[in-house]
Amino acid sequence: MNTKEALNSHDSEEFANAPDSQSVGSTLKRLREAKGYTLADASMRLKFSQRQISALENEEWNHLPSGMPLRGFVRNYARYLDADPDAVVTMLDQQIGEVSTALVPSNRSTALVAADLNAPEESSGWPWGWLLIILVFLLVAIFYALDSGWIPDSWLVFEWLKELKS
Repeated sequence: MNTKEALNSHDSEEFANAPDSQSVGSTLKRLREAKGYTLADASMRLKFSQRQISALENEEWNHLPSGMPLRGFVRNYARYLDADPDAVVTMLDQQIGEVSTALVPSNRSTALVAADLNAPEESSGWPWGWLLIILVFLLVAIFYALDSGWIPDSWLVFEWLKELKS
């Protein structure tokens, strides 16, 4: 009985208690199916081929990149599925072993390495704030230049600007 048949013939609780339920591939596949996403949906969003996503879900490691690219792929897939990326990468590390990099000194702890890989969080503030401040500053500067007589009349194409200057 393959994984699809097991998923169809058992309810989700029984499948979650299966021995391979703690594997990265089966976890990601269950999450994807629970969200109702197809392989094509995931492929389009993640910019990986359906074959690569299927290889990850079926844990065919020889068909996937190794090292940091694999971790990045798993992290992005977990984010797409609204899962905890750190927990899924930890599962990957437990399943296939820690991934070493030449960029990180060997005397650093794994926790620091994982923290270094996290992307900075997006700001929660209003993204147009700086643009608004710059526009207000430019308007004030233009009106000040008009009032001070720094702008020649030949540059003023609108009559209302000429009236403002006088």
